[in-house]
Amino acid sequence: MNNLVFLFMRRLRAPLITLITVYAISVFGMTLIPGRDADGNIWYMDFFHAFYFVSFMGTTIGFGEVPYEFTDAQRMWVTLSIYATVISWLYGIGQTLAVLQEPMFGRLMRLRGFRNHVRNLREPFFLVCGYGVTGSIVVRRLISRGVRAVVVDIDQDRIDALELDNLEIPVPSFCGDASLPDVLDHAGLQHPHCIGVLALTNNDNVNLSIAIASKLLAPKRQVITRTNAEVTTANMASFGTDMIVDPFRAYADYMALAARSPHKLLAYDWLMNPHHRTLSSAYKHAPGRWIICGFGRFGRALSNAFSVEETEITVIDPSPGNLAAVRHAVVGVGTEAHTLREAGVETAVGVIAGTDNDADNLSIIMTARELNPKLTTVVRQNLHQNKLVFRNSRCDFIMEPGRIIANRILAQLKTPLLPLFLQQLQSCDDVWAHTLVNRMSSVVGDRELDSWSISVTETEAPAILTMLEERSVSLRYLNKDPGERGRQLACFPLLFKRGDDVKLLPGELQELQQGDEILFCGLVSAKRDMEWSINNYNVLYYLLTGEDPPYSLLARMLRRHDQEKA
Repeated sequence: MNNLVFLFMRRLRAPLITLITVYAISVFGMTLIPGRDADGNIWYMDFFHAFYFVSFMGTTIGFGEVPYEFTDAQRMWVTLSIYATVISWLYGIGQTLAVLQEPMFGRLMRLRGFRNHVRNLREPFFLVCGYGVTGSIVVRRLISRGVRAVVVDIDQDRIDALELDNLEIPVPSFCGDASLPDVLDHAGLQHPHCIGVLALTNNDNVNLSIAIASKLLAPKRQVITRTNAEVTTANMASFGTDMIVDPFRAYADYMALAARSPHKLLAYDWLMNPHHRTLSSAYKHAPGRWIICGFGRFGRALSNAFSVEETEITVIDPSPGNLAAVRHAVVGVGTEAHTLREAGVETAVGVIAGTDNDADNLSIIMTARELNPKLTTVVRQNLHQNKLVFRNSRCDFIMEPGRIIANRILAQLKTPLLPLFLQQLQSCDDVWAHTLVNRMSSVVGDRELDSWSISVTETEAPAILTMLEERSVSLRYLNKDPGERGRQLACFPLLFKRGDDVKLLPGELQELQQGDEILFCGLVSAKRDMEWSINNYNVLYYLLTGEDPPYSLLARMLRRHDQEKA
């Protein structure tokens, strides 16, 4: 606010001095020029009446000659004063409008409004730095779950796009460099209701600066960031960044899972991606050799992931120097049929077009599909603007870094138990995953599969804690519909955690204790119904007994006494 006042007053210094000078001369002249009263006596206007007259004269209101009619000398002075004051007012108004239209003044005004909006937030919120593909997906999903967000981006067009997105909850946004600590502070980094910082810009150095500033200014604040370089990843990990998402490594592990365990991949996809693939897609995959076109960072990540799974690969790259350490390699781009034939495309089971050029990637897929229509095709999409073309490319997998990062981050923010379950899933065989996917499909069908967790604590499940004082509570009762006790909710438990002990797909007879954590999956409507059961004692009592609960404290005490005697 002080900067605004200082800037405004400095820009209007000359107009204000001009206006004050003109008014002072006009008022002083009116007091010096003699007039005549009603009786014809000489009369001099005092300063009050002179100032009063010049005030309404200068603003062109024009009440008339007061308190007596003016002499010719007074009228001459008034005429000169009218032109002088009007000109000075026009000059002052013009300069004021010019100041208001200055970009710097506009930025300060927006910054002031943004700071006030953030300062007045009274709900938990995430500070999102970067509103590109990843940031927009994350913000929309957070808002859909009722979680507030604050956005900072260096591109004004993206801030304008946010305002045009018409989100259900207003999102404070500011165009600024998020790598500057002052901007982060203005955006609420040290705000008591800020619960996390998401560094999602497309610049690794900016993300690194955001992570460092966050850990120094708010050490307990959760920091999640994206990265595209291994050096930056190691640097971020060295000072305790909570989560670092590398889209190339993440998707390489994802594709390695596709080559080895299609049903495990499908279970992963259903839990991580709201627009999951169909159950029938798991039967398209077959073991065999894969062709990787492009041996940059993405290609090397794929090579490492496939080697861990002992899957045979052939690499195509135009640079012979990149292929020195590769066992089966072909020099070329992959867009030509002879290059793909040399790589053995007729006998391969899959091809991955992973170059940094979208046109080349699509060309590789089209050429490879003509040579071997049974190939599993994977294409890397570099530019979000090309999404329409890629959606119509009929590829089995489309690698879009922004969506990969967003899904990973949302899974972490949704519940930390989901990444734990996915980690435990890796140790299971594909037959177990097949059974899990069939169970998921029977519960939700083709609808979106959601996941959520509950903790048996006073804040998250007060009804369960109260009930445990009277009787045992097992998982089967949490799966019941609070509106109709005999009907099951469209969900089931994925993971049960008690201390350090973890159990996958726990049975319905598993009894609960204080501090237990359970991960569920199912329809979002089942999540809303379950919230009634874990928060409302009366609803939970009905689910356990099928009877109306004792509504008074005395009735509860008597019932508890009878149970202890029995």
